[in-house]
Amino acid sequence: MSRRQSGFSLIEVLVALLVMCIGLLGAAAIQLNALKYTDSSSMSSQASFIAYDMMDRMRANTDNISQYALTNLAAAPTTAGSTAAVSQDLSDFGNNIRAMNGTDASIVLKGYVVTITIQWDDTRAGKLVRADNSVDANSPIRSFVLVSRVAADGTAYP
Repeated sequence: MSRRQSGFSLIEVLVALLVMCIGLLGAAAIQLNALKYTDSSSMSSQASFIAYDMMDRMRANTDNISQYALTNLAAAPTTAGSTAAVSQDLSDFGNNIRAMNGTDASIVLKGYVVTITIQWDDTRAGKLVRADNSVDANSPIRSFVLVSRVAADGTAYP
């Protein structure tokens, strides 16, 4: 008399459960990495928007361009002061950087060539990979640098 087995054995069920758990853990890891890099990308986009907004404000007020120099984020006013347009622009710039949890920012002027640098802590994204593909695991600080001429002054700058 031969007996045929019907249904699944306990070992088959456990193996199927193990395979499914490994797959779900892999999917969860992929989701976590996607969230991590999306946050990093979002911070880069915010820094870009803030820098271009400030550059446009400076282009609209080239008569007072020398007053826009900013050595660091701590020097940015938190409220508008006496020179309404410049002070309001710098106040908005500083408040926007602080809102994105930026660590520092500066505006360097060389004639009408402006360099805006925004830095933020990006530890959530993990290791920094440089342009030459070397990895710096110790530096979570990321930077966005925008260099542009805001008006023509007849002088050539590098």
